[in-house]
Amino acid sequence: MPATPSPSPRFATTRWSVVLAARHEDSRQAMETLCRSYWYPLYAYVRRDGHSPHDAQDLTQEFFSRLVEKHWLRSAAPEQGRFRTFLLVAMKRFLINEWHKSASLKRGGHITHVPLDAEDAERRFAGEPDLAPDAIYERRWAMTLLEQALAALEAEFLASSRAGDFHAMKHCLTLDRGSISYAELAATMACSEGAARVSVHRLRKRFRELFREGIAATLAEGEDVETEMKHVVAVLAGV
Repeated sequence: MPATPSPSPRFATTRWSVVLAARHEDSRQAMETLCRSYWYPLYAYVRRDGHSPHDAQDLTQEFFSRLVEKHWLRSAAPEQGRFRTFLLVAMKRFLINEWHKSASLKRGGHITHVPLDAEDAERRFAGEPDLAPDAIYERRWAMTLLEQALAALEAEFLASSRAGDFHAMKHCLTLDRGSISYAELAATMACSEGAARVSVHRLRKRFRELFREGIAATLAEGEDVETEMKHVVAVLAGV
């Protein structure tokens, strides 16, 4: 694994720099990046809040449209708090106030494009645990960070032409150390058992680093990263 891996373009989706860039009217790419990253946690929140699939699609689409049209992102800044909190509070306010004002909105109207796959969204939502709206939003937010870290890790392996090693080892990220069969892994990777152990250790270490960086990138300046990491891990564990 390279000593100084370059950041993955996909990993940048959690960075506050993207949020700041999306404030500008000509920053369509930055806004689309935010939409791609965070539409599902918000969609899951809206669905669990009692809205039908079609209404949830419209609400999520219109919410991101309002982020642009009403310049809501101008009130978001790294020094003001967690980005996940900003988005959830903004969505709650939108559901209470803005949607009722635009109840005549027609599907397919002038809405900022969000890559929302309706079938995929409902398939994912059907598998969600029975949690309150806020709790399901927190869980999907945590899962988004986890997925982004995994994607960034895979991109690093691809960049170093080691895609095969990544796919051979990625299951080790969710296993206890004692349950990893290094002998089988060594046979798959065509290396010694000792080399397999070292590779898994580096894989897990790098994943933790990327996960931590992704969490840190969504926090306000001066906020404790370790505290937020514990919160995210607890959410993922269902504690």
